[in-house]
Amino acid sequence: MQGTITEIEFDSKELDERLELLIYLPAAYSPLYKYSLLIVQDGKDYFQMGRLTRFTDELLAGEKIENLIIAGIPYKNVKDRRQKYHPDGEKNEAYIRFLAHELVPWLEKRYPTSSVGKCRALMGDSLAATVSLMAAIEYPHTFGKVILHSPYVDDKVLSAVRSHKEPYLLDIYHVIGKDEIEIKFSQERVEDFLTPNRELHQAFEENGFDSFYDEFDGGHSWKYWQPDVKRALAMMFSR
Repeated sequence: MQGTITEIEFDSKELDERLELLIYLPAAYSPLYKYSLLIVQDGKDYFQMGRLTRFTDELLAGEKIENLIIAGIPYKNVKDRRQKYHPDGEKNEAYIRFLAHELVPWLEKRYPTSSVGKCRALMGDSLAATVSLMAAIEYPHTFGKVILHSPYVDDKVLSAVRSHKEPYLLDIYHVIGKDEIEIKFSQERVEDFLTPNRELHQAFEENGFDSFYDEFDGGHSWKYWQPDVKRALAMMFSR
């Protein structure tokens, strides 16, 4: 049984723009049930290349995970993605406010989602993982879980994690590829993702976060993230 995916346009005051949302409702959806909520950055990529909804259908059919509604947020282009997701992006703070102050209340009015922080998760890959983490750090009572596929990590991210005062509020799923040592973004820009992610894992451990960490065989691409999506769902939303 397949769930349904609906495209909805959302007018954000924080961002002063109209956003496209992809809303997944499970096959057995009923307004009489309560649902956990997963908000996904790089939404279209996760729905298509990550097979997120297909894995969710499978796990729900097998009664492996709790009832789940997914809101995917696609980016418009590479520039738009960086402006919203990068810790130094011009729209980063506004985007995080949009998630907490606009999107969550709107989803709660429209769908029977649980109002408990641990029943709300953020998810993303690379920069999309970074903004998911930073939003959860800033609003830990709103977002109680975060799924990170190969996040971009800089000093601002590490500082936010190390200075966080309520680590017990946040459950973290964190994976990185063993081959993510030289990620080539352009002719001039090559970055090591693995070393900063190991530092991030250490910061989670030292500060008392409840975190799962794994290093997979492979690099910075959907070829390796896609097979991990099912495990992430099963672990973070287990019945």
